[in-house]
Amino acid sequence: MTQSDIWRLSATDLTALTRNGELSAEDAVQSSIDRMKLVNPDLNAVVEDLSAEALERARAHDQARAQGGPVGPLHGVPVTIKINVDQKGHATSNGVVALKDVIAPDDAPIVRNLQNAGAVVIGRTNTPEFSFRADTDNPLHGRTHNPWGRHISPGGSSGGAGAAVMAGIGVLAHGNDIGGSLRFPAAANGAVTVKPGLGRVPAWNPSQQAERGLLAQSMSVQGLITRSAADLHLSMPCLIAADPRDPFHVPMPWHGEPLDGPIKVAFTKETFGYALHPEVEKALDTARDALIDAGYRVEEVSPPDVFDCGRTGYRTLMGEVLTLLKGDIEAAGSQTIREIFDVYFQEFPPITGTELVRMLAKRTHYAREWSLFLEDYPLVLSPFLPQPFFKPNRDTEGAEGVHEVLGCAVYSYAMNFLGLPAACVPARLADLPQGPQPINIQIAARRWREDLAVDAAAAIEARVGQMSRPLWERLDGTN
Repeated sequence: MTQSDIWRLSATDLTALTRNGELSAEDAVQSSIDRMKLVNPDLNAVVEDLSAEALERARAHDQARAQGGPVGPLHGVPVTIKINVDQKGHATSNGVVALKDVIAPDDAPIVRNLQNAGAVVIGRTNTPEFSFRADTDNPLHGRTHNPWGRHISPGGSSGGAGAAVMAGIGVLAHGNDIGGSLRFPAAANGAVTVKPGLGRVPAWNPSQQAERGLLAQSMSVQGLITRSAADLHLSMPCLIAADPRDPFHVPMPWHGEPLDGPIKVAFTKETFGYALHPEVEKALDTARDALIDAGYRVEEVSPPDVFDCGRTGYRTLMGEVLTLLKGDIEAAGSQTIREIFDVYFQEFPPITGTELVRMLAKRTHYAREWSLFLEDYPLVLSPFLPQPFFKPNRDTEGAEGVHEVLGCAVYSYAMNFLGLPAACVPARLADLPQGPQPINIQIAARRWREDLAVDAAAAIEARVGQMSRPLWERLDGTN
């Protein structure tokens, strides 16, 4: 393999070389930087280039290894960090012009955990204003484009992360998810992710001036977007290392106890009145068949009412946003984001006052229903979105646009309200009139069993293949 091809390696394959000294961390990082300089000008996925400090850190890793020092599980792996999370000495702008000079005094837990594991940050990735859109554009850094083409949004809010990792800029991409912000970009770009459950990955921004709202704390999680399911198994144990700055982190191991017998999977195509696109249905059928062939026991059965749970959860979140965040959006947001939030409040009428307190209490009811269901069916295979991914700026097109982008995404934000893990993996490459487009599905899992969801994603990936390969053929004329 030539220097110019190292960026193609998975984290699993890369660390097999860097940890035993066959490949230097510097060469691994340099290859990803070269790739970033080649493709990022067209994508605008990385909005802060950290090449110089990345190479310095990589050389330090190589020197430490040569002197017999410890070698981390992610030794020399190039990664990106989303600009809404603190990285010491860099701006945590969250895509907002007024926050462009908010310099982080220290690293957030996820940045510290990645770097402690030996990963090297090569750049910081784009997000929409306030990280609160399923598309990625802002007045500070501009629009991020999907490497599959400009007919598809890159997703959001971790749109820069999804576009970067699939285009070959870094091997792992940090993102976060309060209603789908890891899974939307994974679905848009054909990547793999798992939204961790509540408490799994420690989180806190040292630059923040006040604690986040209760629902923001309990629905938002930190994670990674990758090109393969195996890379999640490699990297996620590093992310869940404890950090005392998150007092509600739960120190559970990544791998849980093996389950007896064939694992039962509840399979549903229910879309609650939204039209199920034929390509999404084919993706679901492919995922089902892959799991059956891999030894899972798949049964078509309806899980607890995800529509009622999801819509209630997002309306409750909008009540908290209206109370705690709307003033900031009005003061510092662009006209575009202010108008989008006006439509959000129409699509999801905010629950406020006494009723908000009641719905916070009812969250336990929904979680208990799901907990009991998952005792029998540890995994749930469902659509992620009922239609192929939407075009850029669809959420700026009034009520109809927001309805298509978020209104139908109940399988996404319901998992945040419940605090359950959910993987998102491509199960089909659709040949649509506007061009080829990956179609992802979702696999929800029992609490604390992200590993089961990733195992299932790996089984589907084994049948379908990784979407990076046809994407790179499209981008570069290579495979």
